Amino acid sequence: MIRSIFTYLICISFFVTTAQEPHKRTLKLMGSRFDITVTANTKKEANNYIDLAVAEMSRIEKLISSWDKNSQTSLINKNAGIKAVKVDQELFDLIQRAIQISKLTNGAFDISYASMDRIWKFDGSMTTMPPAEIIKKSVSKVGYQNIIINAENQTVFLKLKGMKIGFGAIGKGYAADKAKALLKQKGVVSGIVNASGDLNTWGTQQNGEHWKVAIKNPLNKNKVFALLPIYESAVVTSGNYEKYVMFNDKRYTHIIDPRTGYPSQGIVSVSVFASSAELADALATSIFVMGKEVGLDFINQLKGVECIIVDDLGKIQYSANINLKNTKQ
Repeated sequence: MIRSIFTYLICISFFVTTAQEPHKRTLKLMGSRFDITVTANTKKEANNYIDLAVAEMSRIEKLISSWDKNSQTSLINKNAGIKAVKVDQELFDLIQRAIQISKLTNGAFDISYASMDRIWKFDGSMTTMPPAEIIKKSVSKVGYQNIIINAENQTVFLKLKGMKIGFGAIGKGYAADKAKALLKQKGVVSGIVNASGDLNTWGTQQNGEHWKVAIKNPLNKNKVFALLPIYESAVVTSGNYEKYVMFNDKRYTHIIDPRTGYPSQGIVSVSVFASSAELADALATSIFVMGKEVGLDFINQLKGVECIIVDDLGKIQYSANINLKNTKQ
């Protein structure tokens, strides 16, 4: 999903009581752009901190990557339908949380989406709608109910032969969360980890105010429609306005419903505010699949989670507890 284009921080300045200054590094990790900003007394100190964050996120990538044939995730997929695989506690916990979100969203979020046949092409090559039976078959091996975890043995088993799991929908958010936690532990008082739009912050601006995140409408890129404060929390903005196909005057986007095999419709951008980037990432994907009415109702039932949805007509909708008095329209 397209991320960081529509979410950015206002005023990259920090509240510090010493001579600390912000230092930023941009690099490529997990196949995406990452921007890491930390406060430090010197550039050398800042680089040491950023190196620690990069090492942590690289470690996570090796753990969860389904492209690395030596990763534990690849081992789980390789043994699908054959046997359970013992994994590190960290990976076990991540999978367990993913299953919990799948249950919460009634399968709108599902890490076994990786089992899906790639029948939809968003490169301009598709000229006809895939047949209904092909679409149905494409998700025959998808289903979080078939991810069997055993806490006592710390194992993961995929029941169906050929079934796979993947962390494309939460991996960068999880990496941002872990990098933030590590940097705070090392004493960095303010910072930003922007994992290609999966954004996590801590500390405050130079004037002591909370960070402010500007949200743009992807259908009107030159205008900011909301300026919202965030404190010790995360925000993820996802868009699917560029990768889509048109059939019978309907717009089908690249975010696929793992339950049906059909692309999501009606939404072009979702911003989710939550305690962690991992959770915000998963919920943003879920809202696309649920649709704006069901998605808004779902978010309104969750404590400490808010969202902003832009539909394909450019209409903007907010969840119930966003304080519009603090937004810049």
